[in-house]
Amino acid sequence: MKSVRQKRSKKTGLSPGSLVHVGAEYAEKSKITLIRYNETIFEEKEVASISDLLHEKNNEGIVWINVDGLDAKLIEDVGGIYDLHPLILEDILNTDQRPKTEDFGDYIYIVLKNFYNKDDGNLPYEQVSIILGKNFILSFKEKETSLFEPIRERLRGNKGRIRKAGPDNLAHALIDNVVDNYFFVLEELEERIEYLEDELVTQTSPVNLQAIHSLKRELIVLRKSLWPLREAISTLERSDSELITASTHIYFKDIFDHIIAIIDTVETYREMLSGMLDIYLSTVSNRLNEVMKVLTIIATIFMPLTFLAGVYGMNFKYMPELEWRFGYFGVLGVMLVIALLMLKYFKNKKWI
Repeated sequence: MKSVRQKRSKKTGLSPGSLVHVGAEYAEKSKITLIRYNETIFEEKEVASISDLLHEKNNEGIVWINVDGLDAKLIEDVGGIYDLHPLILEDILNTDQRPKTEDFGDYIYIVLKNFYNKDDGNLPYEQVSIILGKNFILSFKEKETSLFEPIRERLRGNKGRIRKAGPDNLAHALIDNVVDNYFFVLEELEERIEYLEDELVTQTSPVNLQAIHSLKRELIVLRKSLWPLREAISTLERSDSELITASTHIYFKDIFDHIIAIIDTVETYREMLSGMLDIYLSTVSNRLNEVMKVLTIIATIFMPLTFLAGVYGMNFKYMPELEWRFGYFGVLGVMLVIALLMLKYFKNKKWI
């Protein structure tokens, strides 16, 4: 997040719609892949240049164009081909966007966050932008990953209704695939939380405390993405746009239900971690209390013994007991009896 905030300064003073990439750069060169399909045809290829992309615009079928790697010039050229608003192009390049849905009439712009599993106290994610048009889908990712590979496999094998339906069904499939990734992330987080719970039962260490804080940070990042995503999917579910058919609304409702379930799980994990933090602090406090109790008992026992030692350590000439033959052993005996009586008293009071 720090690097993103630093790079935001590059946009200072620029007009709205200025194309400046904000965020980490993962690819030196962007990659464009094109899939054209309908119920009877399927074509998949990598597009080498913008001119080739321009020739594909008016061909038959539904076109899905995926761009891996965010290059400002390339985004501007793609936006020119499909007549996208400059603010949309600006948002695609600004990877610090919150999930949202914006309806521009001829197309709908959707922003998502895709998270990855990484057990190192960090939860990496990338921004995914999707544009739904009348006969096309544009998707933009920060880097080349296998995120949409299951969707490509369904298109290649003509599985389900994806090639029989319109581009809104493909948009649903892409969004659903991103949301399903959250379940994998939650499963990994659940395993880490359960392991940490078992560790806290047996021992408390600074490593466990660091793990708790790390998990809390990751859940905060997830929560910041999920609540806006719920609003974005709700907007799609209730949209009256002609780009989304009535038969697809129910599928967006299904995604909405999944997000609600994910949010509930995240909130549950946050409560569990708060409870674990309380357990950790209570355990440390109890351990400190036990140590202090032992030290206090020892100090209390030695108080009268120290008094006796202090009295008989005074070298006055006319102390009556100084001449006793067995005075030294007598004082030691008195000290031992006092210590035993105090230990018995503490035990009867159940202090030890």
